[in-house]
Amino acid sequence: MEGADPILTPGQVGEWWDDGVRVVSLTHYGRSRYAHGTGTGTEGGLLPPGPELLREMEACGMLLDMTHIADRSFWEALDHYSGPILASHQNCRALAPGERQFSDEQIRAVIERDGGVGASMDTWMLREKQDVDWARTADFQRRDYYAREEVTLEHIANHVDHVCQLAGNSQHAGIGGDTDGQGGIDGAPFEIDSIADYGKLVPILEHRGYSSEDIANVMYGNWHRFYTSYLPQ
Repeated sequence: MEGADPILTPGQVGEWWDDGVRVVSLTHYGRSRYAHGTGTGTEGGLLPPGPELLREMEACGMLLDMTHIADRSFWEALDHYSGPILASHQNCRALAPGERQFSDEQIRAVIERDGGVGASMDTWMLREKQDVDWARTADFQRRDYYAREEVTLEHIANHVDHVCQLAGNSQHAGIGGDTDGQGGIDGAPFEIDSIADYGKLVPILEHRGYSSEDIANVMYGNWHRFYTSYLPQ
């Protein structure tokens, strides 16, 4: 569940669990019932129901996705939730500045919880030059500004590699995709026409010296390990 607003009160977490929901992010764009998300800046923290929601999620084994959360809300959420976390589609602020991306400190926090960081293929999250705050600019036409042909899978490899360098291994970087969420191929790297093209990342990582085991980790193994380790059987 991307954004926890459908959970009207923390007491409903168990109902959503019974209906099959296993992973929830507190926010998406704007402010949710529980926390501040993308487009609100970095200083917005958890809202009053947030801590209780996190306690309910942890109690039943629901996993917390940190994607789309404001910085202060991120750190406060970690104070109230000690279970497994992940960032399903999240890039690196060190490479592409902007509040939508994570700082190195945030990425390290996900790694320390044994979580994964999935590289998003949104072109506006991959451009090194971020001279427009698109997350907070009304009616900003991101696809026109971040031209598809200017962003390639080399940019994705940069973000994958950055996470691996912070971790010191290949066990926490993955593919976040999000080519559905960005409205299709117009917002995807130049080589991507469908998810079938994700495999084109493999030779790029090979060229950078990644072993077959490392590449398998990034392409599918890390997410498989995470979910089989932390989802209840």
